Amino acid sequence: MTTVNGRSRSPADEPACSIERSLQILGERWTLLILRELFRGRHRFADIRDALGIAPNLLSARLKTLVGAGVVRTLTYQEPGSRQRRSYHLTKAGADLSVVLGALQQWGDTHRPRPAGPSALRRTRSTGEPVRVAFVGRDGREVAGEDVLLDARP
Repeated sequence: MTTVNGRSRSPADEPACSIERSLQILGERWTLLILRELFRGRHRFADIRDALGIAPNLLSARLKTLVGAGVVRTLTYQEPGSRQRRSYHLTKAGADLSVVLGALQQWGDTHRPRPAGPSALRRTRSTGEPVRVAFVGRDGREVAGEDVLLDARP
């Protein structure tokens, strides 16, 4: 049983297409922007809200979906003199979305460029060398997108 947008679904109700199943969780604009902020190190509700300018009810709903899907987990923290609050952190499933966000950024930089250039660059932590998102075959070589076949299964 999984939870999507606050509703429980049995495996029999799940779409066969993994893209459609992924979009049930990730398919809203705010969700991807929330994930971007988590990758940037913003973990507190107020910090995410302020960075995005998102309404609190929308942020709360999107975070609830991400937590329910196992993309984000919560931790409790308390500042002196304040009540306990939750902070939001990527799980392994959430961290794996860095490739998805990187691909969206790369596509936007190529097909929707800003006159001032990219707002961020993708680089390795260890060497600072630029990186790009690509399909890679078993032998480690890059495969052109037009050479990749989406082989649908019954």
